[in-house]
Amino acid sequence: MQRVVLITGGMSGIGLATAEAFQKQGDVVFVVDRQETPAGQAVVRSSGGKYFAADVRDFAAAENTVTQIVSEKGRLDVLVNNAGISRDHLLWKMSEADWDDVLAVNLKGAFNFLHAAAPVFWKQQSGKVVSVSSINALRGKMGLANYAASKAGLIALTRTVARELGSANVNVNAVAPGMIETPLTEDLPEEVLAKSWEEAALGRLGKPQEIADVILFLCSEQARHITGQVIVVDGGQTA
Repeated sequence: MQRVVLITGGMSGIGLATAEAFQKQGDVVFVVDRQETPAGQAVVRSSGGKYFAADVRDFAAAENTVTQIVSEKGRLDVLVNNAGISRDHLLWKMSEADWDDVLAVNLKGAFNFLHAAAPVFWKQQSGKVVSVSSINALRGKMGLANYAASKAGLIALTRTVARELGSANVNVNAVAPGMIETPLTEDLPEEVLAKSWEEAALGRLGKPQEIADVILFLCSEQARHITGQVIVVDGGQTA
C-alpha cells in the first residue's frame, strides 16, 4: 500500500536518505525544511509529495503542514522527526541563545509535529513515528550539553508518546545514530572525526542510508510489535 510520509529536515543528510528510501518503495513523501535542495526537490516531486518551507520551531506551521497533507491525501501514515541542529560549546561558554535554539529545533520541533499528527493517527487507529536521537543522548559528550539534552528529551518524548498512542495501534520509536557523514558533521575538526573512527568497532563512520534503512524497518509491518524503543546505529562506537 502506498503510504503518506512526512519527514522534517528532509532536504539533506539522514532526512534526504530517508526520503529517498520511502520514495523508492513507492510512498508519497512530504518534506519540511528551512531550505530546499535540488536532490530533495527531485525526490519529493517524483513521489507525488510536496516540500514545505517551514521552521519546525513554529507550532502553527506544524499544525498547518499536517492539516494540508491530510486535506490533500486523506491520511498521514508516517512521521519522521529528523530536523536537528548543533551549537557546540563547553557549558560555561555556551550562550543562552545556543541552548534555546538547539532545544527549540531538536525537541520542541518534534513536539510540534507529534502534537499535530497524534489526532490524525488516533482517528485512523494507525501510524508510525520515528524520531532521530543520538548516542550522545545516552552517554553524554563534552561540549554537547544542549545537543545531548535535546536528544535525551527526544527519547523520553518517544517513550511517553508510545504509551499514549499504543492503544491506537501506533508505533513510536527512535534511532540513535553515532557519527554519520552528513552536512552537520562535515565541518567538524579532524581530531573529532578521528576520535569517532577510533571508537567505532567497524572502523568507519556511518552513511545516511544506513540510518534510513533502520527507519524504514521501524515503519514496516515487520516491526509492528516494536514501540517505545531506541535503536542504536553507531558501528560499535558505544560497544
